[in-house]
Amino acid sequence: MRKLPLIFGLLLLFGAGFYLQNPHGENLKFDCSACHTSEGWAFSASTAVFSHDSTSFILEGQHIYTNCRACHSNLIFSEAKSNCMDCHTDMHNNTVGLDCARCHSPKSWLVTNITEIHQLSRFPLLGAHNTADCIACHVSASNLEFQPLGVECVDCHRQDYMATTNPNHVQSGISTDCMDCHRIDAFEWTSKGFNHDFFPLTLGHDLTDCKSCHTAGLFEPVASECFSCHQQNFIASVNPPHQSLGFSTDCQNCHTTSPGWEPALIPNHQDFFVLNGAHARIAENCFLCHQGNYTQTPNTCYGCHSNEYNQTANPSHSAAQFPADCENCHSETAWKPSTFNHDAQFFPIYSGRHREEWNACADCHTTPANFQIFSCVDCHEHNRTEADKEHREVNGYAYNSISCFTCHPLGTAEDD
Repeated sequence: MRKLPLIFGLLLLFGAGFYLQNPHGENLKFDCSACHTSEGWAFSASTAVFSHDSTSFILEGQHIYTNCRACHSNLIFSEAKSNCMDCHTDMHNNTVGLDCARCHSPKSWLVTNITEIHQLSRFPLLGAHNTADCIACHVSASNLEFQPLGVECVDCHRQDYMATTNPNHVQSGISTDCMDCHRIDAFEWTSKGFNHDFFPLTLGHDLTDCKSCHTAGLFEPVASECFSCHQQNFIASVNPPHQSLGFSTDCQNCHTTSPGWEPALIPNHQDFFVLNGAHARIAENCFLCHQGNYTQTPNTCYGCHSNEYNQTANPSHSAAQFPADCENCHSETAWKPSTFNHDAQFFPIYSGRHREEWNACADCHTTPANFQIFSCVDCHEHNRTEADKEHREVNGYAYNSISCFTCHPLGTAEDD
């Protein structure tokens, strides 16, 4: 009977020693029952209540199916490494750094967003670079090595620079900084991809053949003044003849870069003919007045508007033999309303009793061929009998319009 306390004491001592020699190390704070059962020490994921999510390294993607021993080579879990490079071989031979997560995810080693990743680098892929094959720049890409490359254009395109012939970059002394002339987002080396912002190639200057301006073959500086390139156009002009008329050689005074030199705008047109009112609205269409002839354009109203004069019907200017000095009755703003001062010179029809009592000139001027003839008696409601009776005691009275106007020059009953 005395042996039982001794055996029990030995078991307690053995248990205490085992606890002090925890095979998982002193830093493990989990309860044993989280991973083990009373049936044995063997770990079973199906029965264990332990979750790796409670640690600083969450199992995702392929890590979920990885054998625990692949990362935990011994039972001291705190010694397990969490960096990719601690478990995985660097297939890139240290050419892209040690942070695998920049390109890869736990799901797969395959990289599906290479372009997006490259945009975060010191050389974003723009233009033709975005469609280039990786191996065109990274010659060791087939070995999974991506050695750092220079980011200057000439680092990759020196052979293109040396092989140029139109123009010969080396002979012309053109800078090796390709971006001085070429756009990084272009798809070709031609003039369409040329950075010509110092002299915009727009509209009429949208040329594809550089030799059109750079005639010497070498891309020497070319004067930016219009006349330096367009002297022959100036001399050859005939309508109007620029040279004989002494036009300025500063082409941009009248022309823009629109093709065909049109439309031409003449800022000193006021020296020849002032463009006011309705004339100002046609300033951008010179043909309306010049009809293609800039040397014999009339500068009088009738010279341009004879058709309007001859076609008027109310009143008929030609039949009534109106003067051809249009400005006597009209303004440059519009033909209507006429500025003819009928009230002050002849008879008040825009004021007084006759205001708004007529619709057309022919209401009073009943003879279209002669506007010196007018009628008063055709408009008023009184008849001759009544008029004769009313004017019985008036000396020189006669029932006609001339007599009416003589006594009633203002169109009222009181004036005489």
